[in-house]
Amino acid sequence: MRSFGGMLLYVLLLVLESICVTGVDTKDQVPLKPADEWTSRNVAIIGAGSAGSSTAYYLRRFAEISDLSLNITVFESNSYVGGRSTTVNVFGDPSYPIELGASIFVSVNHNLMNAAKELDLKVSGAGGERPKENHNMLGVWDGDRFVYLQGHSLSWWDMAKLLWRYGLAPIRTQSLMKNTVDRFLSLYTPPYFPFASLSSVVAELDLLQATAVTGAQFLENNGISGSFPNDIIQASTRVNYGQNLGLIHGLETMVCMATDGAVSIEDGNWRIFSGMIDSSRAHLSLNTTVTSIKRNNDDTLTLSYASNGGSVSDQTFDEVVIAAPFHSSNIEVSPSLEHIPDEVPYVKLYVTLFASPHKISPRRFNLSDQRDVPEMILTTLPPDLDLGSRKDGVGPAGFWSISLLRVVEAPAGGPHQLHYVYKVFSPERLTADFLASVLGVEAPKYFKNGTIGDISGNDISWFHEKTWFSYPYEYPRQTFEDIRLARNVWYTGGIESFISTMETSSLMGKNVASLLMDDWYDSLQTNRQLDRSG
Repeated sequence: MRSFGGMLLYVLLLVLESICVTGVDTKDQVPLKPADEWTSRNVAIIGAGSAGSSTAYYLRRFAEISDLSLNITVFESNSYVGGRSTTVNVFGDPSYPIELGASIFVSVNHNLMNAAKELDLKVSGAGGERPKENHNMLGVWDGDRFVYLQGHSLSWWDMAKLLWRYGLAPIRTQSLMKNTVDRFLSLYTPPYFPFASLSSVVAELDLLQATAVTGAQFLENNGISGSFPNDIIQASTRVNYGQNLGLIHGLETMVCMATDGAVSIEDGNWRIFSGMIDSSRAHLSLNTTVTSIKRNNDDTLTLSYASNGGSVSDQTFDEVVIAAPFHSSNIEVSPSLEHIPDEVPYVKLYVTLFASPHKISPRRFNLSDQRDVPEMILTTLPPDLDLGSRKDGVGPAGFWSISLLRVVEAPAGGPHQLHYVYKVFSPERLTADFLASVLGVEAPKYFKNGTIGDISGNDISWFHEKTWFSYPYEYPRQTFEDIRLARNVWYTGGIESFISTMETSSLMGKNVASLLMDDWYDSLQTNRQLDRSG
């Protein structure tokens, strides 16, 4: 989930160009059918993350354009809206929210950008709260040394040195990224949108050349070689997806390099999805787990669900949208679906947030001056180590990233007034010994098998640990899961093996909403089409 990773790689910022989609001219839009020719529809959406919230949001928008009577119910097993986009508060103080999941989105994320504007949410540049006390904003660590260091700004002289070191690889990467992203953006407009088959439209847009091979192969096929892929591009795929270039496919690799205009929503990106649910006027059932879907003789669908572990209830709908990974939802479907989604493995990511009066120890990273420690440490593999497509690919660094997020005031009564807030991504739970070494504090012998809670409150004043099944292993592939799993049963999760971001999940939610509308039009035997590309 690129947007899950939330780390901004600034290496190419000065050569990146803005990418935009031209709006669709709707002056010749065909009038819609009168309301009295419609019938009311009842839609259930399972999941209130980006895909489910977007499905509800766009369904309501399309229904209002057509004056269609529509009842939407959203079921969510968690206690909150947003799925893998959620925040926690440092010291329990709501004035210090920290993204626990999806952290950023970028200028080419048109659905999220437009929704933020329509919902009147405050957007701010990513990374603006970092203190900028040290010389280096970014460093790439291979477990032994920093293979790349970058200050808080990238001058033309710095760019010249970058090109001297890596040759034309940065420019070729920029060009390849832009070409690939431009083709992807065609998914937003006719004739490609709405798409009934993701596999077909990927082939039509000639994106298979990127999805069918690994990132390493895709870069090599396009003349990008040398140390730049390992030092820079792989650092980005690791922080964003916990995967090396020998595993992740080429399209997701390019997504990691599309960092122009990175932003976030003040107080949390989840506010987009909460706003979408509110705007859709859906009935929202939190803490509610759907256990089964049963097809009736009249082709309606009865959902069984339980709230807070209580008794099971039933409700009947005309349409059901499964907006959560199918196999992890454990929903029984009777009779069996016509198309069963692939069982896609997800990355198990450990996220550790903590506050400390200490800055990162320079000794831990073989540096002599505290001011040389980067505020954002990404990782890669040593140049002589190729782990191929191994899932356990973290290598000698032992973690994916460490980021200094902001400085906060500690609660009264402590010995230190200001504390630094850090976020660490890792493939395993962090040990007390590791954290003590990162902060340069005393590590008693029992720390070796200890956890973050064993460290003195004088050294780590607050912490929060979370384990996410955050995004799929983005293995190369040429086909993707069906969008329509059976009559009146729809699925958004197939897009995650294509690109896993908040934006692409939102795109699939909008796509499913559009397909539903077209399906209803077909059932009314009309040739009129609604322009929903704007």
